[in-house]
Amino acid sequence: MANIRKGLRTGAIFGIVIVIIVYIGFSSTGAEVIADFLNAKKDNIGLIIFFSLLGIWAGTSATKEHEETDAWNAALLSGLSAGIVAGAILAVGIYIPGVISAANVELRAYLPQLSPQAVELLLQGQTPLIGALINFGLLALSGLTGGAFARGILRGDWRFGARDRLVKMRDNFTERPAIARILASPHFRTVLIALGVVILLAFPFFTNNYWNFILGTVGIYVLMGLGLNIVVGMAGLLDLGYVAFFAVGAYTVGLLTAPKPHDIGLNFWIALPIGVIMAALVGILLGIPVLRLRGDYLAIVTLGFGEIIRVLVKSDMLASFAGGPQGVRDISGPSIFGLEFGSREYMYLILLGILLAIVVTNRLQDSRVGRAWIAMREDETVAQAMGINTWSHKLLAFAIGAAFAGLGGVLFAARNQYTGPEDHNLLVSINVLSLIIVGGMGSIPGVIVGAFALKGLPEILRELEDYRILAFGALLVVMMIWRPEGLWPSRRRRMEMHEDEVQEIEPDEPPPDIPSEGEGTS
Repeated sequence: MANIRKGLRTGAIFGIVIVIIVYIGFSSTGAEVIADFLNAKKDNIGLIIFFSLLGIWAGTSATKEHEETDAWNAALLSGLSAGIVAGAILAVGIYIPGVISAANVELRAYLPQLSPQAVELLLQGQTPLIGALINFGLLALSGLTGGAFARGILRGDWRFGARDRLVKMRDNFTERPAIARILASPHFRTVLIALGVVILLAFPFFTNNYWNFILGTVGIYVLMGLGLNIVVGMAGLLDLGYVAFFAVGAYTVGLLTAPKPHDIGLNFWIALPIGVIMAALVGILLGIPVLRLRGDYLAIVTLGFGEIIRVLVKSDMLASFAGGPQGVRDISGPSIFGLEFGSREYMYLILLGILLAIVVTNRLQDSRVGRAWIAMREDETVAQAMGINTWSHKLLAFAIGAAFAGLGGVLFAARNQYTGPEDHNLLVSINVLSLIIVGGMGSIPGVIVGAFALKGLPEILRELEDYRILAFGALLVVMMIWRPEGLWPSRRRRMEMHEDEVQEIEPDEPPPDIPSEGEGTS
C-alpha cells in the first residue's frame, strides 16, 4: 500500500505538470525537436518519445527508495500506479480539447498554442476517445518501464560492482609511479591552464561568424556573472538591478563614439575605460545611500534603481541626450592599425576581459578583502563586531561588480554597434543572477557553466526560445531541490550545503591525536 500511495501521489503531480506542458504548447515543440534530431518524417514519433520519457521519469520517481535487495514487485507496482494516474490525467486533458476542436470551436482564443494541428498531433491523428486511450496506455507502460529501470538499473547489484571496478581502475592508474609524479608536479596545473588558453585562442578560427557571435554573447554574460558573483556570491548582497551598470557602460561608449546625438567622436580605446569608470562611480553613488539596508530591502531598492535607469533612457524627456526609445546607433568599435574588429576579434577581446575578471576574482578570494566579504555574507553583525568596516567593504564590492558590468556593456554596445532601452530590461539582471545560482555561487567555473547552460543552450535550441522563462523557473526549482549548491560549486559552498555529511568530533570526546585524561604525556 505504501508503494501504491507513493505511485498515486507522484503520478498525480506528473499528470498535472504534463497537462500544463501540453496546454502551453511545449509538448509540440519538444516533439518537433526530437523528430528533427532523429530525422523522423512525422512529428507524432517525437511526441510518442516525449511522452514516453516523461512517463519513465514518473515511474522512476515513484519507485520508493529501498535497499538494493528491494523486491521487483514493489518497484513495478509503484511505477505502474504512477503511470496509470499520470496517463488518466493526460487522457482527460487531451480528450476535452479534442472534443471541443471536433465541434469546430476555436481553442486559440483561450489557449493560443492549441491550434487544430496541435490538437490533431496530440490525438495521434485519431478520434478524441481513441487518441486519449493511446496516450493513457503509453504513459501507463512508460511508468511500468520507469519502475523497472529504477530497480534494475539505478539500484541493481551490477551498479555497485561497476562503481567499485571503476574506482579501482582509477586508483591503479593514478598510483603508477610515472602518473603519480606527473600529477604531483607543480607544473601540471600550469600546463593544463596553458593548454586551455591555447584551445580558447584557436577555437574562433574553427567557427563561423554566427557561432563566434553566439559565444561572444555567452562570454559577455560570463563577464557580468563574474562581477555579480563578487556582489552576491562573495559579499552576500542581493542586487536585482545589476543591469543598470551594464546600461551605464553601454550608453557611455555609445554617447562618446556615435555620431548622434552628440557627435563627440571619441576613440573606442579611450571610451572603454571611461565606460568602466562611469559604471563603477554609479555603483558607488548607488551604494552610499542604500548599502545600510539588508536582505530583501536592498534587493527591492536595487531593483527599483535598475528600472529607473531603463525608464529614463527610454523617456522622451532625455531623447535629445540618450536617444530615447530609438537608442544610440552607429556606435564605433575598436580597431588596431586600421583593422576593424569582426566577430572573431571581438571574441578575443571578450576573452581578454573574462581572463582579467578571473584574475581579479582569484586575487580577491583569498585576500583580506575577500575574507571580509565572506564573513559579511555569513553573518554581518558578527563581522562588524570583529572590527570589519562592513559599509566600506560593501561599497568596494558594489564598485568592482559594477565595473565588470560596465565592461560587459561597453563590449556589448560596440559589438552590436547599437544600444537601446530594450537591451537593458529586468530580464538581463534575472539572467545573470540565475546563471550564478545554477552554476554555483562563489565559483568561477560555476559562473562559466551557468552561462553556457542558460545562454548557450537556448541559442543552440532556437525552437525552445519561447519557453526560456519557463525553463528558468523549472531549472531553478529543480536546482533548489536536488542541487542547491549549483552545478559546479566552490569547495566552501559545497561544505556549507552538506554540513550534515561531515563527521564532526563530539565535544566531550578528545581528538584522536590528543591523549585523553589519565594518560601520561611526555
